[in-house]
Amino acid sequence: QVQLVESGGGLVQAGGSLRLSCAATGRTFRRYCMGWLRQAPGKEREFVGAVSWSGVSTYYADSVKGRFTISRDNAKNTVYLQMNSVKPEDTAIYYCAADETVAPISDSRPDYWGQGTQVTVSS
Repeated sequence: QVQLVESGGGLVQAGGSLRLSCAATGRTFRRYCMGWLRQAPGKEREFVGAVSWSGVSTYYADSVKGRFTISRDNAKNTVYLQMNSVKPEDTAIYYCAADETVAPISDSRPDYWGQGTQVTVSS
């Protein structure tokens, strides 16, 4: 099993940047694909991005492609989401996610996810 704790959320102006972190516990971290989901008020949880267990392959939702970058440090059991050129529509609770493959993460149905961190983008 793996437990996930997000950090780094907050208030940022449109056009600014923010970096989210997700610390994972468990010795099997490097076996899991990791990702990020988000949920805005009144909307369903949606896929943001994912990274393979090795960190070589990354996947993004069209809405964030070119602006967000996901990465991982297996030595630190941590995955990151670098958010650049943020927009008001990026406002949401961001959840870290883990699963053995990317598909469940991209379907917003991962085996594991954290408590979430709030990101608010002001216009």
